[in-house]
Amino acid sequence: MIAPQIPVNEIERQKDLDSYSILDTLPEADYDNLSAIAAEICGTCISLISLIDNNRQWFKSHHGYVEKETPRNHAFCAHAIIDPNEIFVIQDARNDKRFHDNPLVTGEPHIIFYAGVPLISESGQALGTLCVIDQKAKQLNESQLRSLKALSNQVMNLLELRKTKKSLEASHESLEEKNQELERFAHVAAHDLKSPLIGISSMAQMFSEEYNSKIDEEGKSMLGLIEDSSDKLRTMIDGLLEYSCCENVLTDNKSGINPEELKNELAGLFSFEKKLNITLDTTVTEVLTNKTALDQILINLMANAIKYNDKEITEIKIGISETDKYYDFFIQDNGSGIAPKNQEKIFKVFEVLTASDKYGRSGNGIGLATVKKLVEKLGGIIKVESKLGEGSKFTFTIEK
Repeated sequence: MIAPQIPVNEIERQKDLDSYSILDTLPEADYDNLSAIAAEICGTCISLISLIDNNRQWFKSHHGYVEKETPRNHAFCAHAIIDPNEIFVIQDARNDKRFHDNPLVTGEPHIIFYAGVPLISESGQALGTLCVIDQKAKQLNESQLRSLKALSNQVMNLLELRKTKKSLEASHESLEEKNQELERFAHVAAHDLKSPLIGISSMAQMFSEEYNSKIDEEGKSMLGLIEDSSDKLRTMIDGLLEYSCCENVLTDNKSGINPEELKNELAGLFSFEKKLNITLDTTVTEVLTNKTALDQILINLMANAIKYNDKEITEIKIGISETDKYYDFFIQDNGSGIAPKNQEKIFKVFEVLTASDKYGRSGNGIGLATVKKLVEKLGGIIKVESKLGEGSKFTFTIEK
């Protein structure tokens, strides 16, 4: 017996093999199917997907053979990977000085015929072979050899897909860790920023009240600006936190929601608005979804409908219907409306169309971006129809 040579690029080859994380994994039907097809096409009793490790050949698939691995020194496949560009064929191992006294020839599985196609990675390394084995001498025709080569390519496709999947999973895990770190940082930063901002606003207010008679109008105006700026910055920080953390609300389980009760809850939240009329248009008796997420969507849309309404009485209609796959919602108001050129912009974060709402407060352009993000995470879409001076109608879907 002549032991197989060690490839000149063995270190690189072994490193490439290890990168697939395939060694010692459980059997998989996709690989077993390919080895079974190879045996059928070539008319052999055995077919293997063999990977050459440091001191062994390990079989990802072993059709017609019970062993899972054999020593590398005995492996026909270890000879086959020396020339990656050729199919390695031994018609009768008993007449070949390299193999005639090989334990795999003199003992189980009594190899006489062998044909192996090297499995070549994208970086050009021979990782092992797809091989067929028989216990009698034989010869494969050109069609069989081409088919064996094609099947070896499919084995490599499976290995490359596995490697890509592992890489994507690692990237996803890394991104998840970074997102968690950013979320923790956002909470800490928000807390650390909001505390001094509250202090600044409170001190400015106290200073204005205590020394009101001693401060001229210009000074009072400057103190007012300090209070307003502090409040605006606090609102923006809250909005950014809401936008960055809105996916967390999706961890809540679905629950049954009664539309009439939902409407009453929302009316209660906006009870401070005396000239407000909320109506409900639905035949749906129960909505099964994530209540926290739905509340956040509706509250944002209704708050905007109130803040940017220019009519004496604010009219808001909530509509709910359903299909086999979706719940369909709409929030319709009688406000000032949105110009067609701006109807796409409003869903972009930090996009602000007006300097201030009817209370004189400026927006931060985060609320509708949060709504769009939540709707899409719930498997739906959101859009707006609007006419200047007549009002707006936001429609969105939620997947059942």
